[in-house]
Amino acid sequence: MIHISEKAKEKIDQLRSDAGLDDSYFLRVGVVGGGCSGLSYKLDFDNESQPNDQVFEEMGVKLVTDLKSFLYLCDTTLEFSDGLNGKGFHFSNPNASRTCGCGESFSV
Repeated sequence: MIHISEKAKEKIDQLRSDAGLDDSYFLRVGVVGGGCSGLSYKLDFDNESQPNDQVFEEMGVKLVTDLKSFLYLCDTTLEFSDGLNGKGFHFSNPNASRTCGCGESFSV
């Protein structure tokens, strides 16, 4: 399961609305190679399911990830911060053994 915080849900709803996207669009969460720690997170709105997609819904937000990314994201929580220490989405990932200083990449 991939979890989502209340603040992240509010921001996702706002971004979807600002972009004029309807409820057929979901949040695709993925892991790609790159970043200073080796792996980076990827977020985007999508409306086309792929074979082997893993689908989760929490607080009315549909989250979709490919099977390979799910192996890295299991039990991760997507959070949003708008504080002084940085603004944006970040992941609380119990599978990450190391993260970079900016929090945008990790390794396992």
